Parts: sequence; structure tokens; C-alpha cells
Amino acid sequence: MHAAISAVLTELSPLDLSRWQFGITTVYHFLFVPLTIGMVFLVAILQTAWYRTQNEKFLKLTKLFGKIFLINFAIGVVTGIVQEFQFGMNWSDYSRFVGDIFGAPLAMEGLLAFFFEATFIGLWIFGWDRLSKGLHLATIWMTALGVVLSAYFILAANSFMQNPVGFEINEAKNRAELVDIGAVLTNIVALNQFPHTITASFMFAGAVMVGISAYHLKRNQQVAAMGTSLKLGLWTVIVGGLGTVLSGDGLGLAMVQTQPMKMAAAEALYNTAAPASFSIFTWGTPDGKSELFSVRIPNLLSFLSTHTLDGKVEGLNDLQAQYVAAYGPGDYMPVIWITYWAFRWMIGLGMLSILIAAVGLVLTRKNNFALPKWAWNIAIWASPIPVLAISLGWLFTEMGRQPWLVFKLMKTSAGVSPGINGVDVLISLIAFTLVYAVLAVIEMRLLLAAAQAGIEEPKKTESADHLAVAY
Repeated sequence: MHAAISAVLTELSPLDLSRWQFGITTVYHFLFVPLTIGMVFLVAILQTAWYRTQNEKFLKLTKLFGKIFLINFAIGVVTGIVQEFQFGMNWSDYSRFVGDIFGAPLAMEGLLAFFFEATFIGLWIFGWDRLSKGLHLATIWMTALGVVLSAYFILAANSFMQNPVGFEINEAKNRAELVDIGAVLTNIVALNQFPHTITASFMFAGAVMVGISAYHLKRNQQVAAMGTSLKLGLWTVIVGGLGTVLSGDGLGLAMVQTQPMKMAAAEALYNTAAPASFSIFTWGTPDGKSELFSVRIPNLLSFLSTHTLDGKVEGLNDLQAQYVAAYGPGDYMPVIWITYWAFRWMIGLGMLSILIAAVGLVLTRKNNFALPKWAWNIAIWASPIPVLAISLGWLFTEMGRQPWLVFKLMKTSAGVSPGINGVDVLISLIAFTLVYAVLAVIEMRLLLAAAQAGIEEPKKTESADHLAVAY
């Protein structure tokens, strides 16, 4: 028995386990990122409404959703630290090869954006009864600015992996070295990925606001305030959704330009076509080399990829042949079924969120909140749909780049740390997963407690100024 267990442990692949560990920690951490990005702006909008109108319901809503933002931000910071560790633990060869470039935007994020937002978060938390109302309002908007700056620097780092620019290879040291930070920060992928990520984050934050509001409206609680936050959340989902669609078009064009294999995998397009049709459903051979059956919309893929109805879109087999000729023997296709279905579920769930929000606006027109319980239940349970779509989008982005860790420069298999073994990674994988499970329980209990408590009702002796004391 012990011999069998020992044999299994010996066969554990450090590469596969390292990929699983980074994937799990990244997806888990990213659950908090879009809610932080979107919610800070919604809190700023609510506080601005209170500043301009002095209507106490906006102050109460600012306090409620401010709690949601702060809880989520704190857990997000903790989970993000683990990702940094992995670059040295499991991916040291990757860090050595691109650290000069990849580290630059990450350093900007940590030393500039994060400290910027953390400073103003502190001023916002403790400045309710110490700063003037106008100055205090400015702190939450400055926090929002810091949050989006932080997001941009991280996306710029990731975009280098998708489309490496601004570097040169030092042959003597066998590493990529930064020569143009401007090119890294203005990478075409980053410029298109940023608005796509931000608008998708608004969708998620809006959906969470809708879910919390629906919970109380279902019970006929705090109707005036929750009706207002419900409408704000619904409009945020719709506006954010439309922005996601428009920015997704630009990101798709950038993807065709920089990573044609990823676009071909997203559509399960095996052979180059002009014009190219869009696949609603495709069934391929077990080896993933050809198509057996599909349902397609004529010319649509050409339009999405080139903005022309007869544009040429390169296929998987042709790109595979090109990459073999350029980079040597190997399989340069990602896992087709993952990229294909992740792309479709991303789009489908995003559109479903927009549809639910639009129906919600129709049902609650003229402030009609006397809806059946099933309608409120749909609003509540639809809250996580946008973050599922976002997570699938990142799964598509990262899996669609495979087998490259840095596109055309370094394969994933070459980036793993040479000194680790499968047992070491398995132990850390289990440990991190358990810690994350504990954090998930803590996060959900805190969020649910804040959401179910709803807005704070002031005591009769309290003034609006006293109500605004820090949490």
C-alpha cells in the first residue's frame, strides 16, 4: 500500500499541479476584483447623491454598500498576496525570463496605485466626522481612481503575456529585458482589455446591488431606500453590459491581430475561411483536428474579426502548420472544447444578465415593487451570473493562450521552477485551497450579515452627522 502511494506521488507532475494551483488561486482571487472595482464607483455615486440632495436614504445606502465594498476589498487583498508568492515558488524560470518586464507594471501597481487607494480608503473610513463633507466625498472618488489604476497596471502585465512588446532578448543572459515601458503600458491588448474588464465589473457590482435590494423588497423592508438602490443596480447592469459588448468587439479585433490561434479556437474554426461563419454549436473529432457537425451563422465571424462581411479568418490547422514552421515541432493548439465553450458561456451568461436587468426595469416601472416572490428570487439568485461570465472570460483568455506562457516567447512547460517536485506543489495546493475555503466562509458570512441587516436606521436622537460616524 505504501509502495503504491509512493509510486503515485512520484508520478505527480510539478507542471500540472503548478498550473492547477495558479488557476485555482487566480480564479478565487478574481472573484473579489470585479466587485471591488464596480462597487467603489456605486458607493461614490450614492455618496455624491447624498452630498447634493442631503437625502438621508442616500447616506444610509452609502453606508450599507460601503460595508460590502470594504469587506470585499480586505479579503481581495489577502488572496492576492498568494499569487505573488507563486511566481517565486512555482514559476521561477518564468520570473527570471520576464521579471524585468512583468515586474515593472506590477511594481507600479503595488508602489503607486495600491498605496494611493489604500491611503484614501483610510481617509474615507475614518474621515466621516473629521473631514468636511466635500473633502470626504473626494476621498471615495480618489479611492475609485486608485482602484482603476491598480487594475490597469495588472492588466498591462497580463497583456504582455498575451502580446509581448517593449522588450529585447538578452542572448547572453537568455532573458527578456525592458526597453520601452510606454509600449508595455499602451499594449493594444491592455487598451482593449481594460474597458472590457471595467464594464464587466460594473455589471457584477450592479447585480450584487440588485440582489441585496431584492432581498429586502421581497420582505417589504426599507422600500424607499431599497427601491432606489434596485433601480441604480439594474441600470448599472444594463449600461455595464452594453459597455462590455462594445469593448468586447474591440478586444476581439485585437485578439485576431495578436493571437489568431485563440480566435480560431474560440470558434472551433479548423480551416481558414473567407467569408467565415460564426459557430452556434460545433462538434469536433476526438483528436480536436477537424469538425464533424456545426450550426453556423453565415459571415458573422468575418464581421466580428475584420468588420467586413467577407474578411479572411485563419483556421486552427493552417495556424498550427505556420507555428510548427516558425517555432519547431509541437502541438500549438489550446484545448479546443474548453476555449470554445468558455467563450460561449461567457457571452451567454453576460447577455442573460442584461436581459434579467431589462425585465426588472420593466416590472418595476413607476416604482412598482409589489412583485411576486419568484420575481425577487430570480433577482437574488441572478447576482452571481456576471462574475461567472467574467471568470469564464478569464478562463478563455488564459487557456486560449496555451501552450504559451508568454505568447511566442516561452512555453508554459519552460516556466515552471526546476527545483520543485510534485509532492511539494501538492502540499501547497492543498494548504492554499483549505485556507481559501476558510476565507470563503468568512467572506460569505460577513457579506450576508451586512446584506441582510440592510440600511442602518438612525436613533431618534441622532443627527445625520452622527449617523455618518465611521464603521
